[in-house]
Amino acid sequence: MLVGYMRVSTTDDRQTVDLQRDALVATGVDHRHLHTDKASGARDDRPGLKACLDCPSSEHLAQVAA
Repeated sequence: MLVGYMRVSTTDDRQTVDLQRDALVATGVDHRHLHTDKASGARDDRPGLKACLDCPSSEHLAQVAA
């Protein structure tokens, strides 16, 4: 299973995850396995990242793309 994580650092409408989503889907990540955060990367409390890392397949994590 492929899992995708997208993040933008602001909640205003100028930043979106559209390009990130398109790239992840193009590599085969199912829409159901995409996780998103709209928060600073410096913050530790990112629910989308936690959900991504808590996925059953994350113990077999082989590749991270940024």
